[in-house]
Amino acid sequence: MPTSPDASAFPRAAWLTSARRALNNAPHDAFGVGDPRGRIELRAALTEYLARARGVRTAPHRIVICAGFAHALRILGEVLDGTVAVESYGLAFHRSLLSGAGLRTVPLTVDADGARTAELDGVDAGAVLLTPAHQFPTGGPLGAERRTAAVGWARATGSLVLEDDYDGEFRYDREPVGAVQGLDPDRVIHLGSTSKSLSPALRLGWLVLPDALVDDVLAVKGSRELWTGVNDQLALADFISCGAYDRHVRLMRRTYRRRRDRLVTVLAEQAPHIGVGGIAAGLHAVLDLPPGTEQDTVRAAGRLGLALEGLGAFRHPDSTMPPREGLVIGFGAPPDHAFNGALQALCTALPPAP
Repeated sequence: MPTSPDASAFPRAAWLTSARRALNNAPHDAFGVGDPRGRIELRAALTEYLARARGVRTAPHRIVICAGFAHALRILGEVLDGTVAVESYGLAFHRSLLSGAGLRTVPLTVDADGARTAELDGVDAGAVLLTPAHQFPTGGPLGAERRTAAVGWARATGSLVLEDDYDGEFRYDREPVGAVQGLDPDRVIHLGSTSKSLSPALRLGWLVLPDALVDDVLAVKGSRELWTGVNDQLALADFISCGAYDRHVRLMRRTYRRRRDRLVTVLAEQAPHIGVGGIAAGLHAVLDLPPGTEQDTVRAAGRLGLALEGLGAFRHPDSTMPPREGLVIGFGAPPDHAFNGALQALCTALPPAP
């Protein structure tokens, strides 16, 4: 997965400290039947953190803890009906979750400013799924006018905006782009997780919901918490509240920015004919390739031990956009000792200058 974080950087000592403290301080009822909303300690910590870091406006009773983004999307798939607008480039897995729930997906054109949300006016959809902070995989943030247009469409039609904030904390060249949810908490569902900031292995995510949808979501999730363990929820609540989460994000932001800069420098030196985009934020970059070279480059990279994906793998099958050829390069996952070697292999796999 090109957005995977560096697994070797998981903050084991700080997490263990929080886990011990949380376990010692937990009330007895924490070890009874689980609340499907999630532990109040975590929902309260997220309310404060998301307001401060992402501009999200919510309250603990409007947050439902889940086992990551895919789990959240599965739940919403049972709540929504009809059609969901999606970005022309995105994860096929997410589209399959929606179609598996009986929903139809229709693509919106994507360019350097994200999805062209003005196209929503011609779509009969009950919701739109967007990656506003950092479009995946093409990399641009959703422009201010397009954010406003999406929220305006949702208000006018009674529809919803599903905001996938998968890597909103990792912005390098300016302050993080605030969450769209702050524009209208009654029409935007904010979805987040620890998969990029800490580890996908934690299986912790959250839905920040409009008041009117909380009961519907809980009815789908079930009357008991079957998905996320109480110990990890309590540990994350402490990890956020004591400031360790902020410190870890700051550390990893510096680490990933250094890797991004190294990637850009090496490509400029060894493959100046290859354009690099989508690098203002996140854990991946997009390399533009000459027409007709994408699949050969992916195969060449595989022979050198690199698991890369071409842009074509992310294109909606019904998109009318002209196909774009390129590589989606994750620079977060390789540990420091392997990073330079991976860069050299990448340069070897790239097509030569014309």
